[in-house]
Amino acid sequence: MGRKLTALVVDYGGVLTNSLRDSMTGWMEADRIDPVRYRAVMREWLSDEAGANIAHDLERGTISSADFERKFAEVLAREDGSIPDPDGLLRRMFAGFRTEEDMIGVVRRVHASGLKTALLSNSWGNTYDQDQLAGLFDVSVISGEVGLRKPEPEIYRLTATRLGVPPEECVFVDDLPPNVRGAVAVGMVGVHHVDTETTRTELEALFDLTLH
Repeated sequence: MGRKLTALVVDYGGVLTNSLRDSMTGWMEADRIDPVRYRAVMREWLSDEAGANIAHDLERGTISSADFERKFAEVLAREDGSIPDPDGLLRRMFAGFRTEEDMIGVVRRVHASGLKTALLSNSWGNTYDQDQLAGLFDVSVISGEVGLRKPEPEIYRLTATRLGVPPEECVFVDDLPPNVRGAVAVGMVGVHHVDTETTRTELEALFDLTLH
């Protein structure tokens, strides 16, 4: 007998929006950020082996956006060696985010089929379109609001609990492999999001649905 799957959990940035790479590339060009330095910092902060850092503090909501911007600016460098302006740094970073309507449609069809849906997002001070999310999701879990962050196991379990299902009945979609591995570690089925068509095909097979 096949595994019973009753819920879809999805990330926000890079899944329901265009890729993080596209958004960050536009910001780095506009602010003349040294891309080598930026990528080195991100690899250090977001790897599986990352220790405590200010990005984790921001995601858990234990540091303000303004304090994060100041500290983040200090570890970055512009192409001329100067420090970028910290004021509005996060707003400029995510200015290139654009909603991926096709992926929104996939989630909407899953929800309309009667399956449960949840948003699980590590927030970097992001704002979310609550009107749009209210029609897509039964539950929204934002890292800074719950004091937890992916890939900590507790945040996946909290999401499943709020959905009213065991983790083993959840499919989790994220564009960052460490977050997918964290979901799998608590029993969820993990899908690494690369593009909408690939993810849609995987979800159709997992849920036995037509999502076009």
